[in-house]
Amino acid sequence: MRPFSWRFFRLWQRNRDVFFRLWHSEGAGAIIEPVLVLLAFGMGMGAFISNTAELGGQRYIEFLAPGIIVAYAMFAASFECTYGSYFRMEHHYTFDAILATPLNVEDITAGEIFWGATRAFMTGCVILVIAAIFQLVSSPWALLIPLVAGMAGLMFASIALFVTSIVPAIYTFNFFFTLFVTPMFLLSGVFFPLSGFPEIIQKLSWIAPLTPVARLARGLFQGEFEISMLLALGIIVVWTVVFFSITLVTMRRRLTK
Repeated sequence: MRPFSWRFFRLWQRNRDVFFRLWHSEGAGAIIEPVLVLLAFGMGMGAFISNTAELGGQRYIEFLAPGIIVAYAMFAASFECTYGSYFRMEHHYTFDAILATPLNVEDITAGEIFWGATRAFMTGCVILVIAAIFQLVSSPWALLIPLVAGMAGLMFASIALFVTSIVPAIYTFNFFFTLFVTPMFLLSGVFFPLSGFPEIIQKLSWIAPLTPVARLARGLFQGEFEISMLLALGIIVVWTVVFFSITLVTMRRRLTK
């Protein structure tokens, strides 16, 4: 494994400039979908939830909001570093052109991952603002949630780019999203407390990367701090370091084969 250099920032800048030129083509969908999910489930299904004891006395939409923020941060980073990176690598030959510059493979890898984290951070900021408009934010600690979204983005971007570095064709991403991302979206404590599961499943659910992110975000959203939040932060760091390191190796193999 080789280290990356400060030049990764140039790749990040390139992706940023392209995004801000084309933001209108995907920005609306990236905002509208999480808002629709928040309103449809929070107000629609939430109207039928009368037992709020399991939700800490909150309304269901208040319970749902932090989970939606980090879940769509996950989607933002994952889509950017799968389909986005794959097209830049295999169809637009952007990476081949960049390798003719002083940037190396590790710089490209780091730039892609940090750009994915940036997309997650921006998503977290936008949805947090919308949640505040709907008066769902009750703690000033919720201002840290975009940082949690950024950390989650760094983790999921590392995982997604690792998948991109090993897939034989773009259709293989269907397995990644169907068997990995979507189950996490549904079963990591975004829509309902994990306490409803048997104890063994509650413990195993922490293996899923989205579970500690949702736990950390929900604690900040409520302004409550427990030891489990430190555990959640540690799990996020471990997942990030492991997959960031592995992806530096697998992307070099992919781009220099």
